[in-house]
Amino acid sequence: MSKHCLMVGAGLSGAVIGRMLAEAGHRVSIADSRPHIGGNCHTERDAATGVMVHVYGPHIFHTDDAEVWDYVNRFETFLPYKNRVKTTSQGAVYSLPVNLHTINQFFGQTLRPDEARLFLEQKADTSITDPQTFEEQALRFVGPELYEAFFKGYTIKQWGCSPSELPASILKRLPVRFNYDDNYFFHQFQGMPENGYTAMIAAILDHPNIELSLNTRVARDEIDSYDHVFYSGPIDGWFDYELGRLGYRTLDFERFEFDGDYQGCAVMNYGDVATPYTRITEHKHFSPWESHEGSVLYREFSRACGPDDIPYYPIRQVAEKTMLADYVALAQKEEKVTFVGRLGTYRYLDMDVTIREALDCGRAWLNALNEGKKMPAFNVNPL
Repeated sequence: MSKHCLMVGAGLSGAVIGRMLAEAGHRVSIADSRPHIGGNCHTERDAATGVMVHVYGPHIFHTDDAEVWDYVNRFETFLPYKNRVKTTSQGAVYSLPVNLHTINQFFGQTLRPDEARLFLEQKADTSITDPQTFEEQALRFVGPELYEAFFKGYTIKQWGCSPSELPASILKRLPVRFNYDDNYFFHQFQGMPENGYTAMIAAILDHPNIELSLNTRVARDEIDSYDHVFYSGPIDGWFDYELGRLGYRTLDFERFEFDGDYQGCAVMNYGDVATPYTRITEHKHFSPWESHEGSVLYREFSRACGPDDIPYYPIRQVAEKTMLADYVALAQKEEKVTFVGRLGTYRYLDMDVTIREALDCGRAWLNALNEGKKMPAFNVNPL
């Protein structure tokens, strides 16, 4: 029996779940409060320069998930792209992540991999046996010099607090490579959509069972006519922030143009805390198969997210996790709402993980429907 489902949000989560349900014969309505699809992945071509611009900051696709890679390539051609980040620190330019070239350049050495490992071990604070904070994690594995140059200032600007107040988990793994590989990501599949992410999402939404409404906000009291709702907006917003607002960092973008090539790379970080912005992105370099004389760039500034700002990075410190647990308890009382995506589950998610979870969530709903079971509020535990 065909059902009528509502997707709140026309980003990756809503598009992927909506497409799956539409292909299974169900009617899907998708509503988004913005005037465009794609959420923060939205891309558009700049009229003056022809550059494909990542409007809400760069999104580089990388994954080891073959099904997800095949899925995105079903709707858009992904061309090879390697993210090679540079950073300006203490008056010099280095490659990130920290690699053998970075180490040798920074310390004026010509170390081989085994020598560099020993060298950094001697620099590291080995008295830290169980790092609990970001700062302890960095000092334990790279030592004070590299920490000061590449991690401390950038982290203070990005998160608005001392690295000693952030959990060690933010540095998920040893942030050093003992070779000359400057590819920022490890994943097997890496690329960029030839015509941008918005074109890809438009193709996903191109199905006769999908109805799209932009500039449309959906309130809780408007869902009675739907059989099920998949909500990818902020979980606290669904409950009108009755328990308070979850903490996020947001970004301000200072756009400028340049006649030529401004910085010679897509992403230039700025590690010194005295430089107010975290990085400059030059968007024509995200499409290296294209050629443009003019250039579109953005300086990025990170700050606390206010009520009218776009949330980017969930803070997830102790106070936020406590509040999140209370919101999760409220969500689990909802009769026909499943919370999905980065905002719906208050987790930082890469695009490939977002798509993977959306595919799994769509299948779980279809299975629950076939088995006569209730779909839970979360297909993935946000806690």
